[in-house]
Amino acid sequence: MHRTFALVILTLAAVFSIHPASAQDAKGSAIFGFFPNELAAQQDWEAKFRAVPQPDTLRATMRWITEEPHHAGGPGSKKVAEYIVAKFKSWGLNAWIEPFEALLPTPVERRLQLLEPEQYTAALKEPPILQDKDSSDEGQLPTFNAYSPDGDVTAQVVYVNYGVPEDYETLDKLGIDVKGKIVLARYGRSWRGIKPRLAGERGAIGCLIYSDPADDGYAQGDILPEGAYRPWQGVQRGSTMDMPTYPGDPLSPGWASEKGAKKLTFAEARTLVKIPVLPISYGDAMPLLKNLRGPVAPEGWRGGLPLTYHVGPGPATVRLTLKFDWSSRPIYNVIARIDGSAFPDEWVIYGNHHDAWVNGADDPTSGNVALMETARGLATLLKQGWKPRRTIILASWDAEEWGLIGSTEWAEKHQVELREKAVCYINSDSNGKGWLGASGSHSLEQFVNEVARDVQDPKTGKSVAEALKERQLSQAKTDSAKKEIIGRPHPPIGALGSGSDYTVFLDFLTIASLNLGYGGDGGGGVYHSIYDSYDWYTRFDDTTFEYGKALSQTMGTAIMRLTNASILPFNFVDYATTIVRYLDEIEKEHKKVDGAPALDFAGLRTALATFKGSAERYDAAVRQALNKGTADAARLKTVNAILYKTERAFGSDKGLPKREWFKHQVYAPGLDTGYAVKTIPGVREGIDRRNWKEAADMIVVVQGVLNAAAKRVDEATNALGGP
Repeated sequence: MHRTFALVILTLAAVFSIHPASAQDAKGSAIFGFFPNELAAQQDWEAKFRAVPQPDTLRATMRWITEEPHHAGGPGSKKVAEYIVAKFKSWGLNAWIEPFEALLPTPVERRLQLLEPEQYTAALKEPPILQDKDSSDEGQLPTFNAYSPDGDVTAQVVYVNYGVPEDYETLDKLGIDVKGKIVLARYGRSWRGIKPRLAGERGAIGCLIYSDPADDGYAQGDILPEGAYRPWQGVQRGSTMDMPTYPGDPLSPGWASEKGAKKLTFAEARTLVKIPVLPISYGDAMPLLKNLRGPVAPEGWRGGLPLTYHVGPGPATVRLTLKFDWSSRPIYNVIARIDGSAFPDEWVIYGNHHDAWVNGADDPTSGNVALMETARGLATLLKQGWKPRRTIILASWDAEEWGLIGSTEWAEKHQVELREKAVCYINSDSNGKGWLGASGSHSLEQFVNEVARDVQDPKTGKSVAEALKERQLSQAKTDSAKKEIIGRPHPPIGALGSGSDYTVFLDFLTIASLNLGYGGDGGGGVYHSIYDSYDWYTRFDDTTFEYGKALSQTMGTAIMRLTNASILPFNFVDYATTIVRYLDEIEKEHKKVDGAPALDFAGLRTALATFKGSAERYDAAVRQALNKGTADAARLKTVNAILYKTERAFGSDKGLPKREWFKHQVYAPGLDTGYAVKTIPGVREGIDRRNWKEAADMIVVVQGVLNAAAKRVDEATNALGGP
């Protein structure tokens, strides 16, 4: 869904340590959670799995799926879902389509006209490229922002840079008010739905969002068709649902959107944006920017167009006219299930979405074909006699692009069962060439490191862990930075905000979650455009599909370990250490606020110390148990149930301030950023908003969830027999 931000998270936030054993000689390396006598068989089965995924199969599957546009609610998406389920069944898997419905408005009328001081009518259309047959396919959704309201507004334009809170602070200092104006914002720095929301809160009556060439156009590299970057009339489609409030169908927050289910009225739906909004190309934005006066834009606001950037307001005056068909339409999730032989009521779930804004080779098909190849690999092992101890659920979601709808509706429907049975949710989205990245629950940090140790990097032949560490060392600018990278015994993974299908599992159901993918080597400007096609992907991204193979190998290895580990590989020392860092950051930010009242962090520090002590005792106990080489099956079942439900303790039934759907108290997308994570969000955002009572109240809430988590971890330690 959100490739630009996902790659920032994946390639910068996650660094893996080098282990003595590379992918080639990993046999014999310990795998946390397995007894010594189980290790050889596990590694043999993993090696058999990693031999299955093939680049040619990935390529052929991508070619089939991307042959036609397949947006959610359209015939192409159903056709793709039927193709996926047929493939799953052909491999011998138990698979089905689980349908839902959702509000999916499509455009009826779109017009943007510059009226003064000169006249210009925006093209609002991406021209086909001769070299790419798919760019002229029939059935393409036009360029629009989903969930914009209907509207016909005329006003002067104000340029607001990225349209994030600090940009409005700058406008305030310049004495410029957007009330009654139409704002022009550029894509980037936040979820696109934040831009019209913030503009509307400040009195703007319309919002235009454009892709500046400084960000993903000719300033970054050659544009299509010669290069990978966005051409003059390229446009980024996308949803403007206010997802930091809640994702999923706007009319059914917290429950599944199915035929006959209750629905909110449009007036009750809190995630529908209030002012009309439209995405445009930098070709269509240039006449608007050229006709702005007022102050010259601050240096950081200046993009890549050949003009002087002014803020306005006016004299550029535009008329924006939008009308939509506000229909609910069917969506089609594909689900496959492999029942566990020993613990069928413990579920390991892996998902990627299949819907795209147009043909969507990069987003999401590059990830979805890896999921399908993982399914083929697991099916191959089943035929050879492999038996997963826990149940595996594979999901190809629909309507992710509109607001994580398919995954959210499925999880809301099955929420009671998922809270009881879900061990972990693993997500992927777009996949490219480069380095393995990971973000997620920090109790799985050690687990991810071990998986990275044992999968081969396509480019170097080393482990993907070693390849990534070498990349980090090559980018380090100082000797001290290099020394830090070399000396890290157990580096962190990133934290998850939002932007893909893990959101409902982590933030609403508080299930331990991961997001994995490759990227960072190369770039482009085709995101959510007609140019995200098979031709573009095979010319400019993972041209050999070796990284698609690597993603499948990575996912399969992770799934096989989670499903067959005797003791689930959760490490709460990593979690505690990470939360200490988050709390240090928050206290530091609090001290920077002039005139801020005192906040009592002492109780929170005490609770965190308690959690860390519990984590350390459990770590000693589990290592002692694994070294013994055996354990009672009933005891292990009890321990594992406690372990995977420990993440639930980090949730609060009341949720976060202003957004009760978000239950997790350690991770959440920022209310005013949408993608980027806010850690310990209730406290951090209370301080950001200067709402000191809210911050103080949330300190107490976080203190409570830490104590609850410590209690769960102590229960696991006691169930193991203590250290």
